[in-house]
Amino acid sequence: MFETMRRGGWTNIVPEPYPEPPDSLEGVQEIVSSMRGFQKLGLTRDPFFRMRMLRRLRAYLKQHEDEALDALQADLGKAPFEGWYATELGQVYDEIHTLFTRLAYWSQPRLRHTPISLFPGYSVLYPEPLGVVLVMSPWNYPLQLALIPLVDAVGAGNCVALKPSRKSPHTSAFIAKLCREVFDPHHVYCFPGSDEMNGWLLETPFDKLFFTGSKRVGRKVMAAAAEQLCDVTLELGGKNPCIVDRVADLERAAQRIAWGKCLNAGQTCVAPDYLLVHEDVVIDLLAYLEYHLHRLYGKDILESPDYPRIVDRAHFDRICRLIDEPGPTAQVIFGGGRDAEALKVEPTVLFDVRLDDPVMQDEVFGPVLPVITFRTLAEAIEVAGGFDKPLACYVFSQDPTVQRRVVQELDFGGGCINDTIVHVANNELPFGGIGPSGLGAYHGKAGFECFTHYKPVIKRSTLVEVPLRRAPYAGKLPLLRLLLR
Repeated sequence: MFETMRRGGWTNIVPEPYPEPPDSLEGVQEIVSSMRGFQKLGLTRDPFFRMRMLRRLRAYLKQHEDEALDALQADLGKAPFEGWYATELGQVYDEIHTLFTRLAYWSQPRLRHTPISLFPGYSVLYPEPLGVVLVMSPWNYPLQLALIPLVDAVGAGNCVALKPSRKSPHTSAFIAKLCREVFDPHHVYCFPGSDEMNGWLLETPFDKLFFTGSKRVGRKVMAAAAEQLCDVTLELGGKNPCIVDRVADLERAAQRIAWGKCLNAGQTCVAPDYLLVHEDVVIDLLAYLEYHLHRLYGKDILESPDYPRIVDRAHFDRICRLIDEPGPTAQVIFGGGRDAEALKVEPTVLFDVRLDDPVMQDEVFGPVLPVITFRTLAEAIEVAGGFDKPLACYVFSQDPTVQRRVVQELDFGGGCINDTIVHVANNELPFGGIGPSGLGAYHGKAGFECFTHYKPVIKRSTLVEVPLRRAPYAGKLPLLRLLLR
């Protein structure tokens, strides 16, 4: 097959039958080895081949939108609007459009400045694919967190081993079907979940590991990357603070916090994890917050078809424990209801929370919102800065000085002023964490660069040779100092 492709070019590619899912480390390595053979053909280096693949991917998604939305509904109870526009398909379409329209330009060699000491000559950066990359995606946004890295990796010219989560089985099955029907298996292969699959993949050499998920698994991925000496990108999470200043527009703040916290039932790595609210306005803010939660989902929130569910029983029980055992002073002032059969938990606000309470020990990753009050902005910044660097940070204030201080004095992956989460939807901005919340970034051009190696090359002329760099060195040092000062 490879020889036929080498002779006929990428326009004659007919995808081969999809290999059966491997059931051993050797089976995984055999598939990855075949992908390396495909990569060595050089077909993926052609920008027009990449654009053709992205166009096929978009056409498939357009044709199977209802199937994708049904899978998201089955896995997480996502309403079609949330699955299409707010969080999943819409962002994938936007990423495909960005890569499709710009990758030909991004793939061109780039001239760089050449110092006078190296004249005559010129310097060039050659963007090249990394090779065969592994993308491991989570369950909370199972479509876009698998397909956006896939789009970026394919757009950069790589072969991709894709491993979606077992906790979103319907969406993972849709992604596997998509890979079978859009891509040649030597170009993109979707590995199914199993008890052993993550271990087998992490024992297999790749040119890059890209992982989105928990810190616990992220440490294992980083250890595997260290063992292989390969590039790695980690998109993790953290306790994302949301600071509400005394001069904030309280109703607008409550409206946008309610939306950001309840998106995907709080199972969002960039969701507001806890509120830091000025003590003068906390009562008014919480009143607005309750009002807007009911405006979003009606009188009985658990019955709303627009309110998603928790992914499984284990996560449901963990979230319920945070509500039922909040701490010695913390109290539920809104919500707390749950439907064990439907795996739904009401948006729940905990007031008078202390930093040593269970809900403040780790990322909530659910519809529970702890509230802590502060007297001065310095106090709020001190509390937020006491945690590991988070993936996101939000501040609501009409005061530019407050906005500037939060942005400049706190370290975080990305964030918003007077809104939540929406910075992730702009693929002109890189998305990624810092420190324990992640390593590296993607989306848009950052996504292309995430899966690209920029090979630096200097081309020298042979017409002239400047003897400055060669021995004997006597008398040359003053001239060298003059040239390089």
